[in-house]
Amino acid sequence: MIQIRPADERGHANHGWLDSHHSFSFADYYDPQHMGWGVLRVINDDRVAPGMGFGTHGHRDMEIVSYVLAGTLQHRDSMGNGTLIQPRDVQRMSAGSGVMHSEFNPSQAEPVHFLQIWIHPAERGIAPGYEQQNFSAEEKRGRLRRVASPDGRDGSVTLHQDASIFAGLFDAGESAEFRPEQGRLGYLHVAQGSVRLNGQTLHAGDGARIADEALLTIEGITGGEVLLFDLPPDEAT
Repeated sequence: MIQIRPADERGHANHGWLDSHHSFSFADYYDPQHMGWGVLRVINDDRVAPGMGFGTHGHRDMEIVSYVLAGTLQHRDSMGNGTLIQPRDVQRMSAGSGVMHSEFNPSQAEPVHFLQIWIHPAERGIAPGYEQQNFSAEEKRGRLRRVASPDGRDGSVTLHQDASIFAGLFDAGESAEFRPEQGRLGYLHVAQGSVRLNGQTLHAGDGARIADEALLTIEGITGGEVLLFDLPPDEAT
């Protein structure tokens, strides 16, 4: 099963300083048919205006991944971390037993465009944690580069869940294959450009729920940038 949801069917909230599209129910956007997919709970496609951002706020019991597509995101948290997240960076914050943080666009001229992803952890109440890694465009060009995993393999950031995230860049003539293990779920989010997934065309903002597929083939059309999620079976959520 590959079930495609077009970008224009997502939830949308424009607050002026923040233009956000929600792949799954979030904040004031509620859709009982789109509450998440397995342990994947949130994909917010956010654009933050120059000099603006999210003030200090709290989270608990969630694996939060930030993936910057353009611009710079400034992160500060109650664990003492203060970092800049830029394109090619992947940041993971484990909220665990509780953490406060803020996210801000430090530029006075350029917006920041990023994806914020929430994944349910396998265990509640763990100690909060933080990690950030950079993955070059060359590592993702024409292939699926593992950027998050349960064990940090291949230099990926570590998730406290039996889930992995792969990132890939695909232009015309470039392709990659992925073979999900039996019983696992998948989700493909097109961050930018256009690709084909098993022959079906997807554009920026489109998503695809995946189940019971023996082989996934991703082919580039133009400027394609994708995130592929390999998720545990639904009964593990």
